[in-house]
Amino acid sequence: MLARIWSASLIGIDAVKVGVEVDVAGGLPGIVVVGLPDAAVQESKERVKTALRNAGYTFPMRKIVVNLTPADLRKEGPSFDLPISVGILAASEQVSAQLLETHLFLGEVSLDGSLRPVAGVLAIAAAAKLLGFSGLVVPFDNVREAAVIKGLNVYGFKHLSEVGQFLSNPAAYFPIQIDAEKELEQMQVDAPDLRDVKGQSHARRALEIAAAGGHNVVFVGPPGSGKTMLARRLPAILPPLSFEEALEVTQIHSVAGLLKEKGALVAIRPFRSPHHSASGASLVGGGSYPRPGEISLAHRGILFLDELTEFKRDVLEFLRQPLEDGHVTISRTRQSVLFPARFTLVASTNPCPCGYYADTIQPCTCSPRAREQYWAKLSGPLMDRIDLQVGVNRLKPEEITQQPNGEDSATVRSRVQLARNLAYQRFQNTPLRCNAEMQSVHLRKWCILDDATRSLLENAIRRLGLSVRASDRILKVARTIADLSGDENLQTHHVAEAIQYRTIDRMS
Repeated sequence: MLARIWSASLIGIDAVKVGVEVDVAGGLPGIVVVGLPDAAVQESKERVKTALRNAGYTFPMRKIVVNLTPADLRKEGPSFDLPISVGILAASEQVSAQLLETHLFLGEVSLDGSLRPVAGVLAIAAAAKLLGFSGLVVPFDNVREAAVIKGLNVYGFKHLSEVGQFLSNPAAYFPIQIDAEKELEQMQVDAPDLRDVKGQSHARRALEIAAAGGHNVVFVGPPGSGKTMLARRLPAILPPLSFEEALEVTQIHSVAGLLKEKGALVAIRPFRSPHHSASGASLVGGGSYPRPGEISLAHRGILFLDELTEFKRDVLEFLRQPLEDGHVTISRTRQSVLFPARFTLVASTNPCPCGYYADTIQPCTCSPRAREQYWAKLSGPLMDRIDLQVGVNRLKPEEITQQPNGEDSATVRSRVQLARNLAYQRFQNTPLRCNAEMQSVHLRKWCILDDATRSLLENAIRRLGLSVRASDRILKVARTIADLSGDENLQTHHVAEAIQYRTIDRMS
């Protein structure tokens, strides 16, 4: 007997349909899996054999050939355990085959027959709907993740025997229903509050601008001045994820295997903070069969690089193209995969190796040559892509001893949301989400300068030696400052404040 079941395989963050053909025929007992399976798929032969017996089914002692189509696409991971098991049961006539053409199956099978969660279920559920499948059968721990996709009947089971009963009597089971949008609205941001920050009004203002416009920011200052503390409070003042953004983020985390047993949607903007020893592949993604890296896991959220100058220069250079384009393309011999990477870069660094250059109290012990080598790790093209370069000074004694009295995150977030709403209205019918994503054509339309403002910007370009990209970044920041003030047109003081946030340009 021959049975065919549908499953799916991941390519990047997208899924493709995979056919699982199972033939049970005469010959010496055994299982053969063909169709470019990896080691995990090959090992499924032993898992499936034991699981079927422990689930109460009869394993056919005949020759079983499992063909995974298309044959030129490599199949990897344990998600084919369930479709192979169902195929053997259907080919040996132990379960009904009436749902096999309209439903898609995936899941890992334990030796006792229980089903374990797998990665990439949301991407596969989205593909199943587009391909016209009416239902999706997954392990119970993956069911809430898959049920986010509307218009698809999702069934979750804990044991292989339950799947067999469902195939024989589907009318007795009902698909899982969840209201993902309502759950998303009820999620609360659990992040450190900006009220805890003492002093640092200039840095707090820069943080608010970064949140309102999605701008990249780097804090430069001596040890203990509050750079990391400020960066970790940025999530609390960002607006919540929209439903479409949450779907994008959740799909990436699902493919990376970070969603197992964790619910339906990623409702909070990601905050990724890799160590400075991270490799380039871990940062941008990679591998023989590419997987998303830290910049993609930070999509629609924050990538925080603490001690920026401690990262290897070649690793930091990998960020240049994603910062500009909002995505990264990983090319391999057999395939090329595109991962979204629209993130806000937040970084912190000391001004010199000892950390006290230009400090008002502690003298710097570094030589000019040492400081030059220290900053040489940050190339000009990379710094051009950082909109806000903010100096963070040491706190005064009276600021250290007093209780924090600054604005809390909720108050700042309300102003950020108003500024973002102005940007949303401006960017209607465009793919833009925030001011930081504007290109030159958008600057000519929405960042018109009068003569006085243009003269101010020209003098800044001349004195600071700014590139065209850096001057465009100044205009984007000025547009955000104007939005925070509720002004429709750019004014001179908006651009003047934006120019102030080029600390490293002035240092150089």
